[in-house]
Amino acid sequence: MKAPRDPFDPDDEDNMIEQALSESLAPIELPAARSAPLKQRLLARAARAAEAGRGFIRVPLGNADWQRMLPGVRVHRLDPERRAVLIELSPGASLPFHRHHEDEECVVLRGSADLGDITVRPGDYHLARPDSRHGRVSSREGALLYLRGTPIGNTGEVIRDLVTALLPGAGEAPLTIRADEGDWAPRAPGVAAKPLRVDRASRSDMLRIPPGTHLRGELDLLGEECLLVEGELSLDDWAMTPGDYQMAAPGGRHAEITSQGGALVFVRSRANA
Repeated sequence: MKAPRDPFDPDDEDNMIEQALSESLAPIELPAARSAPLKQRLLARAARAAEAGRGFIRVPLGNADWQRMLPGVRVHRLDPERRAVLIELSPGASLPFHRHHEDEECVVLRGSADLGDITVRPGDYHLARPDSRHGRVSSREGALLYLRGTPIGNTGEVIRDLVTALLPGAGEAPLTIRADEGDWAPRAPGVAAKPLRVDRASRSDMLRIPPGTHLRGELDLLGEECLLVEGELSLDDWAMTPGDYQMAAPGGRHAEITSQGGALVFVRSRANA
């Protein structure tokens, strides 16, 4: 039930005055000489944004196809070819210890997870090298993780990783870069990049996009793959929310990139990009 209005509440009186004033204002009609060009510019901008968006494959987290993997663990496969997934762990859930046979990248979007004796939190990046062995992956509070380079979805390879974890040897030590660690360098007007991983074929970076960013043109700032980690970001005609993932078709370029509140974005691109 709505509480009765307090006639002595100054805030409530201000709201009533504001509402009365807004209701008394009549809309101002623009003359045709101004409204027609404005309408054409808006339509042209929308058409450019829609055309640019056709060069990308977009996977919103809101449309995730979650599948149960283990008790308290579910997986959303983003791209089987790139072996990219989102994994959600309920509080207290865990994954068994296993050995890696390729680089596996992990970015934390929500919560926290214990990767053996390493705890990672939102914005942290973790890289497990080939032949390295992970202890049990668990989460006390629950977590949402992005993984790239994982065999999840391939039963034979998953069994291989579990069995070879029983063999001696820990392999190369993993690399963890915290959200507040690393060196940032300019990548575009107002946008900074933090390098995470580079090899001869590809590179991974974290991009920091400040509030109020508005970039236009033939933009390839977000590489071949990008994942919104924190904040909000609009790419052409798509408003991204954390966990949304995008893949670029060959030659795909954005016409417009904006962020009102700022964003943190994980990006994969060619090594020479």
